[in-house]
Amino acid sequence: PVCFQQTVLVWVPLGFFWILAPWQLLPMCRSRTKKSSVTKLYIIKQVELLIFKFVPVSSCPICSPCVDLEHPTRVCLSRVRVSWTTLLFRLLIAFVSDEESFVWQGYLYAILLFLTALIQSLCLQQYFSLCFQLGTNVRASLIAAIYKKALTMSSTTRKESTVGETVNLMSADAQRFMDMTNFVHQLWSSPLQIILSIVFLWGELGPSVLAGIAVMVLLIPINGFLVAKAKTIQVKNMKNKDERMKMMSEILNGIKILKLFAWEPSFEKRVNEIRARELKNLVNFSYLQSISIFVFTCAPFLVSLASFAVYVLVDENNILDAQKAFTAISLFNVLRFPMAMLPLVLSSLVQTNVSTARLERYLGGEDMDTSAIHHNPIAGRWTSRSVPGGPTLAQAWAFPALRGGSLITLDIVPGSLVAVVGAVGSGKSSLVSAMLGEMENVKGHINIQGSLAYVPQQAWIQNATLKDNILFGSELDEARYQQVIKACALLPDLALLPAGDQTEIGEKGINLSGGQKQRVSLARAVYSNADIYILDDPLSAVDAHVGKYLFEHVLGPKGLLQNKTRILVTHSISFLPQVDNIVVLVAGAVSEHGSYSTLLANRGAFAQFLNTYGSQEENASEKNTPGTGNTGGLPQDSFKAAQLGHYFSEGSSSGVPVRHGDGPQERRTHLVKFSMYLRYLRAVGLWYSFWVAMGYVAQYVAFVGTNLWLSAWTDDAQHYLNQTYPVEQRDLRIGVFGALGVSQGEPLFLLFATILSAQGAVRASRVMHQQLLSNILRVPMSFFDTTPTGRIVNRFAKDIFTIDETIPMSFRSWLSCFMAIISTLLMICLATPFFALVIIPLSIFYYFVLRFYVSTSRQLRRLDSVTRSPIYSHFGETVSGLSVIRAYGHQERFLQQNENTMDINQKTVYSWIISNRWLAIRLEFVGSLVVFFSALLAVISKGTLEGGIVGLSVSSALNVTQTLNWLVRTSSELETNIVAVERVYEYTKVKNEAPWVTEKRPPRGWPSKGEIQFVDYKVRYRPELELVLQGITCNIGSTEKVGVVGRTGAGKSSLTNCLFRVLEAAGGSIFIDEVDIATIGLHDLRQNLTIIPQDPVLFTGTLRMNLDPFDQYTDEEVWKALELAHLKTYVQTLPEGLLHLVSEGGENLSVGQRQLVCLARALLRKAKILILDEATAAVDLETDHLIQTTIRSEFADCTVLTIAHRLHTIMDSNRVLVLQAGRIVEYDSPEELLQKQGVFSSMAKDAGITATESTPL
Repeated sequence: PVCFQQTVLVWVPLGFFWILAPWQLLPMCRSRTKKSSVTKLYIIKQVELLIFKFVPVSSCPICSPCVDLEHPTRVCLSRVRVSWTTLLFRLLIAFVSDEESFVWQGYLYAILLFLTALIQSLCLQQYFSLCFQLGTNVRASLIAAIYKKALTMSSTTRKESTVGETVNLMSADAQRFMDMTNFVHQLWSSPLQIILSIVFLWGELGPSVLAGIAVMVLLIPINGFLVAKAKTIQVKNMKNKDERMKMMSEILNGIKILKLFAWEPSFEKRVNEIRARELKNLVNFSYLQSISIFVFTCAPFLVSLASFAVYVLVDENNILDAQKAFTAISLFNVLRFPMAMLPLVLSSLVQTNVSTARLERYLGGEDMDTSAIHHNPIAGRWTSRSVPGGPTLAQAWAFPALRGGSLITLDIVPGSLVAVVGAVGSGKSSLVSAMLGEMENVKGHINIQGSLAYVPQQAWIQNATLKDNILFGSELDEARYQQVIKACALLPDLALLPAGDQTEIGEKGINLSGGQKQRVSLARAVYSNADIYILDDPLSAVDAHVGKYLFEHVLGPKGLLQNKTRILVTHSISFLPQVDNIVVLVAGAVSEHGSYSTLLANRGAFAQFLNTYGSQEENASEKNTPGTGNTGGLPQDSFKAAQLGHYFSEGSSSGVPVRHGDGPQERRTHLVKFSMYLRYLRAVGLWYSFWVAMGYVAQYVAFVGTNLWLSAWTDDAQHYLNQTYPVEQRDLRIGVFGALGVSQGEPLFLLFATILSAQGAVRASRVMHQQLLSNILRVPMSFFDTTPTGRIVNRFAKDIFTIDETIPMSFRSWLSCFMAIISTLLMICLATPFFALVIIPLSIFYYFVLRFYVSTSRQLRRLDSVTRSPIYSHFGETVSGLSVIRAYGHQERFLQQNENTMDINQKTVYSWIISNRWLAIRLEFVGSLVVFFSALLAVISKGTLEGGIVGLSVSSALNVTQTLNWLVRTSSELETNIVAVERVYEYTKVKNEAPWVTEKRPPRGWPSKGEIQFVDYKVRYRPELELVLQGITCNIGSTEKVGVVGRTGAGKSSLTNCLFRVLEAAGGSIFIDEVDIATIGLHDLRQNLTIIPQDPVLFTGTLRMNLDPFDQYTDEEVWKALELAHLKTYVQTLPEGLLHLVSEGGENLSVGQRQLVCLARALLRKAKILILDEATAAVDLETDHLIQTTIRSEFADCTVLTIAHRLHTIMDSNRVLVLQAGRIVEYDSPEELLQKQGVFSSMAKDAGITATESTPL
């Protein structure tokens, strides 16, 4: 029906329009008065501006981003209107020029002009509306088909494509089909337009038309070459972008290290180097774009020049007169559009073809085969709850672990608890998959009676509330629900979660710990009240005591599931004595099965298994007993939720996690301040901006010049009537026309303007990125603690991309439209001053439509992207939980959910499409009124006006409609994009920390002694918070070794932050060698202290760069430091040695090695004061010992402050500083403190240290 509707509503009226098209080519209705040259000017103006003004933009693939989303089809259809309106124009001009014509004719023509425009507008919008609806339907059906396929796919097919690839099929490939539906009619209409135009052109100019066509054909490969070049530059630039973003995210993740070591300048330089390469490519790309625009704007002139020159030169009798010139130009321009469109349509077709192949491959994959699973009633079993049954049951499954697949025969009695045990890789999970039908059947079958519930080894959690995760689509039975929650030990967790069981769980259960996820997964199974429970090692992710609790209350003989059939895969030996039956798997086959006592007596594989795992199990349970005094079954892992309290927004009662990057501050899109446009233009440079604007002005001035020259040329036909046309006159006309045509602002001035704007835009990009980067590196640490990294990264990625590429494009097209409107309005007012009266109400109306549309469109686009992501995330979630969905048999429910999610998105897409149509119809209606009024004015003031003036006024009115329509679009786009400038600006204004270097520099070689003095020192993290250190006063002597101890939250780490001025003082001061550290620059301070931080952070780059980013030290010194850090032998074995590439975050080194690299950094710097944020927590005992001995020997003549997390390491210090709640409570040698029986001695007692042990390690 859609196709039929489309044919009737769109193509039938268009057919009539086409039939009328040849009228345009009839000789001009000869009126009795001489044509004024303005008449000719009007025709050119109409042909040039009205029809083809925007073709260069849309047909040039390099500049295609600025094309309206509706695709340039609109321009094609406006051709038809031109044919029709040209005919009416001629009649109208003939009417005005002819004194004897009747007045009613004039009114008729004016009304017909209005109706033509109206009908054309309605047909065109109907066409687009239908095309887009067809497109959205196609996209929706494809997404639904892909989703449905994913639910039925066999596991082997599923492995062939990753989730990412499949989501790509949904997003990119389905979108291609949607785009294709708008293009598809071009396939037959483009060739038709080309053929018709050539036929009519031949009739006008004869064979000389071939010259023009040859020029057009020549332009195609030039364009192809430009596109290919542009593509290679883009590919290169994407690599630079990726590299820069990788670097940025590393800087943001390791920002604390950069600050402590004062390394910001080095990293800023590295980012700027990458950025410089990126901008160099960007500027080349912009130049190519300028050339491309130049070529395309030259095209019509080159084509008409070639044709006319050949036409005039071939034969002396050929004289160029008005109708020949203008008819030919209009036809050449009709030709340009389909010739530019065809390659685009064909490439779109090719892309869609590729997508078709990809979709066919995916949708044609094989489905899951469940034929081996039977549901036959088993003889002699009267209970409804029976399971793989029958006296014997043979099945052969192809296990991934085995090539041949082995025979497994099992009979499981209803209501029994069966444990499946075996070593790693013996096929336990494969057996479970086989029962669920996920494995490939080779031979045999399974008979299952009753419904299944399945708990996978890795819990699968949906992005929904906790309650929805447990109910999983079942009806709510409150009593049963509470019973399940209690049995699964979830009550203590619910107390910690912000909104209890209504808490929204993030994707993949992000805000739950592993144990919590596993218990939710178990609760889901228990609540489903199935007959058979298949449990794949659900107790591995929970602590030992929680596992025990779950077994007693849920799985065991006295648990909630005591009457159900339970198949439990487990590694936990402690529960085996309580199960009814044990199946032992070895290499994919059942080696024995029976009760616990039977198997022990057999002394087979099971007894060996017990010996292997038994001893480990005992150790583990012993380790877990201290600290688990909470016998109520409160799981330790539930504290993850408490820590994640800040993950939830305080304002949301439902506890929905705030999506970073969409915080309240991200949504200020109401009305962009005008100052943002100015700020951007300032970044471009005011001179650049001025000259770019001048370029566009010159373009439109020259435009009029060309038209006037051509009308003078065509006037020659009257002057030299019945005489020979002088050769020099002919050459002059061709020469000047050519020169004007090429220099006319469209090409030459435009080239000047675009090249300037390219340089200006790159300058703006450089300036804004530089400001953003240098400010982000100078903001205090507290900013990074309170701002999610994702939000900062987004500024460097999305917003900088918009400033680099999208905004210059939007500005250019906006300026072009604006200039076109101004020049056109001026010309109309010059022709008919009365028209100014029509312009005023028109502009007011346009302004309101613009404001209304821009804000609506912006919100709809936002809603589209917000409602689109749930489609993809729901799909990703489904694929990862496929086995669970199939086991419970919930495929239909998920299909329905997918359709609902898609419907929500389709609503916004549809609204957006219709809002665009709404805008177009309103604007075009007003445009039609303008045409009507200017025609009406012409009819009313008949006799006082010349035909040419009428033509000029009416044709300009038509242009202005089209252009204003476009201006609304570009304004909307520009406003949406300029927000990026605002967001970047916002981060360049964040308050900085103290300056890196100040007037007052410390003396050379400072600190020479290494004495530290705290004088009544107070500090707080943020102005609104409490003091962390409350008036600390103490002296640390030169080369003294001081340990700093205290319980969690006593202020130990704050002390190091204060020495480095990561936190600024709220009162008091710190003196190092009698210099107040608050008076010198941060870098002067930080470069003269050394820290070995708690977590070793390394950056991508060479090993040498990680040790010495400024290249201050020689290779010998670096090797020496590595030797002292016990890394020399390791680095020598590496093929690249010091130039060994460290991967992101130091992934290719072990944690111990990373810690030693940090030690080497400290050794290389060898400052007089060393702070050790005791980093040995992550290190094995051997590395720990190495670090301690090196520090003792190498830093013997330095002052060392050790923040101790384990008391053993500081028992050999000279003195120990004991902090409690931000105050010093004890400060003395360890021996004295142990005897004092104070805070320190009680801590030592807890750690098992007595006074006698205080010897160095």
